[in-house]
Amino acid sequence: MAVVELKDVVKRYGSKLSVDHLNLRVEDGEIFGLLGPNGAGKSTTISMIGGLLGLDHGEIRVDGISVAKHPLDVKRRIGLVPQDLALYENMKAVDNVTFFAKLYGLRGDQLKARVQEALEFVGLQNHARELPQTFSGGMKRRLNIACSITHRPKVIIMDEPTVGIDPQSRNHILDSVRELNRMGSTIIYTSHYMEEVAAISSRVAIMDQGHVIASGTQKELKERLGQAERILIQTHDDTAAVVSELKLFPHVTQVAAEEGTLEITLPSSQLNLQDILFVCAKHNVSIQSLVCEEPDLETLFLQLTGRTLRD
Repeated sequence: MAVVELKDVVKRYGSKLSVDHLNLRVEDGEIFGLLGPNGAGKSTTISMIGGLLGLDHGEIRVDGISVAKHPLDVKRRIGLVPQDLALYENMKAVDNVTFFAKLYGLRGDQLKARVQEALEFVGLQNHARELPQTFSGGMKRRLNIACSITHRPKVIIMDEPTVGIDPQSRNHILDSVRELNRMGSTIIYTSHYMEEVAAISSRVAIMDQGHVIASGTQKELKERLGQAERILIQTHDDTAAVVSELKLFPHVTQVAAEEGTLEITLPSSQLNLQDILFVCAKHNVSIQSLVCEEPDLETLFLQLTGRTLRD
């Protein structure tokens, strides 16, 4: 069942079309990675889902509720962790979390319990009385998450939650994402770090020029690469005869030799590796090293958009 659904959504800024008849479904209980180069429309899409921006055309529903018709009901079901920190630097950490919890209607004993729970969840319970202006970048990011989860939202949107932080804090946040998902929240996650998305996402959508150009599980997306697995062989021998023979193999899509490296591109190295080794031995090519490189999201992204994610 789709917990977030966008149908034919359009958003313009003057004459610029930022989101172009976008259709998107996020299923209940998944971690959904949303990728795209700068200017692809990701942030605009997230802002519209969260009710921060109106749309010019189409419909967005969260948990079956129209964002346009019932924005407050939708906001109660969403926790938004923005890319730009939404904190009051001169208020104690506990007061920051309390402030945002009250916006979601929490009061009394429930308010105190949920604030404590959120601070413990992000590992800041021992810093509750300290000011965020004294925090490291990673601690501020974690406090930002705490402010967004006190009301136990159905959907949590995380927009670049690990930008500019140290590896330890990044790992803590990724573990928190997995745990929030295990606790029942659906996560929409954007990042400039492809490895993060690959590590945590059950499904991924790639946006470019305002619409989705590919979506599916990582396995499904990688299969779109077709002949994208590479075998790299290092050798000091002449490989001309090997190249000529391998080009005749029906499953080999590309063979190249340059500066002691033989590069072979094919659908599945497991099915063809033995044949490749046989050809090398046949032509007295000794192998110094051999590496199999599987297709990844970075390769697919580059193939589809012509850019790397950090461009």
